[in-house]
Amino acid sequence: MAAFALLAAFSVYYGLRIQFSFDFEQFFPEGDEDLAFFREFVQEFETDDNFMLIAIRRQEGVFEQRFLEQVREFTLACRQLPHVQEAQSLTTVSYPLKTPFAITTIPVVHISEPERYAEDKARILSDERFVHNFITTDARTLTVLLKMTDKIDLGPSREFMKALGQLVARYDFEEVHYLGRPYFQKELVRMQLREIIVSAAASALLVTLLLWWLLRRFWGVFVSLISIGLGMLLFLGLLGALGRSLNALSALYPLLMIIVGTSDVVHILSKYQDELLRGKSRRDAIRITIKEIGLATFMTSATTAIGFMSLMTSRIGPIREFGVNSAMGVLVAFITVIIFTTTLLTWFSADQISRLGREQNFWNKLLNGVYLFTRMHTQPIVWGAVLLCVILCVGIARVGTNYDLANNLPRGSKITEDFQFFERELAGFRPLEFAVYAQNGLRADDPAVLRQMDTLEQFLRRFPAIQAINSVTTVYKSIHQMNNGNQRAAYRLPDDDETLEQYRRLSAKIPKQGISVLLSKDGSKARITSRVKDCGADSIKVMGIQIDRFVAAHTDPTVAKFRLTGTGLIIDKNAEYVRTSLFEGLAVSVGIISLLMALLFRNFKMLLISLIPNVLPLLVAGALLGYFGITLDAGISIIFTIVLGIAVDDSIHFLSRFKLLRGQGIAVEHAIQATMMETGKPIVQTTILLFFGFLVLLFSINPPSVYVGLVISTTLVSALVCDLLLLPVLLRRWM
Repeated sequence: MAAFALLAAFSVYYGLRIQFSFDFEQFFPEGDEDLAFFREFVQEFETDDNFMLIAIRRQEGVFEQRFLEQVREFTLACRQLPHVQEAQSLTTVSYPLKTPFAITTIPVVHISEPERYAEDKARILSDERFVHNFITTDARTLTVLLKMTDKIDLGPSREFMKALGQLVARYDFEEVHYLGRPYFQKELVRMQLREIIVSAAASALLVTLLLWWLLRRFWGVFVSLISIGLGMLLFLGLLGALGRSLNALSALYPLLMIIVGTSDVVHILSKYQDELLRGKSRRDAIRITIKEIGLATFMTSATTAIGFMSLMTSRIGPIREFGVNSAMGVLVAFITVIIFTTTLLTWFSADQISRLGREQNFWNKLLNGVYLFTRMHTQPIVWGAVLLCVILCVGIARVGTNYDLANNLPRGSKITEDFQFFERELAGFRPLEFAVYAQNGLRADDPAVLRQMDTLEQFLRRFPAIQAINSVTTVYKSIHQMNNGNQRAAYRLPDDDETLEQYRRLSAKIPKQGISVLLSKDGSKARITSRVKDCGADSIKVMGIQIDRFVAAHTDPTVAKFRLTGTGLIIDKNAEYVRTSLFEGLAVSVGIISLLMALLFRNFKMLLISLIPNVLPLLVAGALLGYFGITLDAGISIIFTIVLGIAVDDSIHFLSRFKLLRGQGIAVEHAIQATMMETGKPIVQTTILLFFGFLVLLFSINPPSVYVGLVISTTLVSALVCDLLLLPVLLRRWM
């Protein structure tokens, strides 16, 4: 007890040092060739998510003098915000204007001349450089584009958002929406913290109520809760001592620790109470409990930990961290229960742990009824399992991977509302980039290469989902338009190469064209930037295939080569890796768990019997995803690991007790009945606790957490049914 008190004190110290982190780069699939290429690409140019968009909406229209003056003042003030490199809006950009003396600029909007607003509006709304970028098609929203420092992390993001909020509060804008990396980092970390607190509090309250309903004794509930709480505290202290940070999946840690700890405690409590009721002394009762249940509990903890460790096959950092951390948490919970809880239990009698009487009679009657049902309905149970497998396979075939950001943002929050506004009214969030490589000694701004780029850009405009296209060709089109009286029809590349060569020399004299971020320093490479709507990873992949085919058929590889890249492409590739790593990880887990089962039971038939009822819950989980239309992405993939790790626990407890009874010379049928009567109660109780524990996630504002809670709760019920109905049937047939 003194040792655990000391460990608890250290855990409080280190637990308070845990940091939160969120970064889109965390979800990049490591070791991917496209990721390696993208990292080289951003070193040459700059990252494609180093921006912050502020949409300012005026329902009556933006072309009103006072509103435009406020937006201009706000835009200029944004340049003074921390970590901002540049700020632009429609009120600060200009058209180039060629005069007899020099090249100058004229404002896109003549703010001080309201009589010219109608003319300005018509010209702006017909200009692809501004629509969806700086203004919406209904002319009711203006956007302010802030260029941020590259790879801004959580601390600077919080500092910037605080300063931005104070600045916005100085104006009487009707409606303001945000989109960008700093905003996502700040809000999603806040959501993580809220989810951890809410899930831990809700799970603790629910488990307390359920334990009271099951035990009806203060000391029984107290021992359970103090054991579970200590296990969670030691786990958090371990994370802090190891310097681990909490990421997007961390909200599940408290829930997993509560559930795993509760399962271990219930099995220990139940066995200890049974031995006391048989007349054993407290010392002998706890010795027998550790001897007979300790090994099974260790095996369940080991198999659960192995299930989580299977996530090590993932190429996605947060998934691997979640697997390792969860595995450590399971082992911490086991050590806490097998040492601390068993020590604490020796202070209490059977009646102090749980109320005896009618409740025990209820469990005896229920479990004996289940036993008789399995004995009398063997054939229906077998054929029912076969039919269920067919239905489940149909559901699994319907599982999709068309991942999108919108369905993974917190429900009912401003960040989701803002994201949807930009998707609906402007160009959206997902960057879509193309690297352009000039060939055979050409420069990327040579006429031949520019025309190849323009060919691709014209094709990209055929996709309604792709908008805000920009490249070095934009500069030359603007110059051509300037030389032709800024007429709308003149916004194109000139027909002859000689004119383009003149424009290249002229481009250096035109201010604020941003060529440096579109053309490499040595001129050998260029970039085409755009943004694509959040239409799903599979849909974007189809567009990418069509684009690749167009490039192969309509561009000259001896002049220029093109390659699709960008953060959006990298994140979307997660869908492919999720599937492959999921199957690889599960295969490894099943293999290792089978090896442990073989060592435990030393019987090939027992090995097969133990695996069948644990594969079915995995099929149930996959089928639920298909039937409910839940997309398989990185966050959802952990469902299978949790199901495999937890579902196998009850099978081990059941089969371990059966093997022990058979070793004492008891006949198969009597061993099945005795096992059902003794282990059935804790198996049902732990499943009830697990079911409602994971069901708490339905109250989450994070959609993946809701899906995890729904699917796992339902799947664990199916695992209970398999253990109580299918296991006895298999044991009768094969043993």
